[in-house]
Amino acid sequence: MNFSEIDIDETHIRLTSDLDNHDLKRYIYSLRWDLKEYISRNPDFSLSLEAIDEDEEAPQIVKQMIRASSIAEIGPMACVAGTISEMSLEYLINLDSKYSIVENGGDIALINDKKLLCGIYSNNQILDNNIAFEIKARKSPLGICTSSGKIGHSISFGEADCVSVISKSSSVADGLATRIANEVMGGDSEEKVYNAVECCENFREFFEGVLIISDNNVATIGKLPKIVETNEFNVKI
Repeated sequence: MNFSEIDIDETHIRLTSDLDNHDLKRYIYSLRWDLKEYISRNPDFSLSLEAIDEDEEAPQIVKQMIRASSIAEIGPMACVAGTISEMSLEYLINLDSKYSIVENGGDIALINDKKLLCGIYSNNQILDNNIAFEIKARKSPLGICTSSGKIGHSISFGEADCVSVISKSSSVADGLATRIANEVMGGDSEEKVYNAVECCENFREFFEGVLIISDNNVATIGKLPKIVETNEFNVKI
């Protein structure tokens, strides 16, 4: 397996792949160029906190962000990291990769022909970042995206330690993680988690499973991979 990092402005990729020569950095440059050029002509795209109408003339990355954000009922920029991860993985699969993990600031797209562990980072004092999803070998892509109201620079209107969404699309998972995390609000931890679970019910057809952590309350919805204890936070073989 080959590990590499790709840093281009706000995009910070950690890549593990069975491919040696893929030139993924050039592809990500092209995605970012398309997005920046579109925003220069449509500045409201980057500012909207609500879903926007489809644009048939837009580049593929923009179309994918619009579709995912429409599903999640949020602004399209909330899906940018997951969309870059997903399109990067599609690029690698087209080069015949059977095992690639693309992590973009915590938003992951992967395909794996062998079992792996994916650490769950919540900064929760009770769990202490010692848990991970055990992902079985699979032949189809998977998205694992996380949002938090306490960690990171992304906009969140909730107070979640962690909302992790697993979906066949990391673009959709990214949007739903933001949408559900926005609902982690209330008078106490139990109410916050309850409100987020209620929100999940509106999007069940678009995800496989959701993990919600807020203070001393944890909820799971749908079908999640097995959660195991681990001594290190990482994505590893």
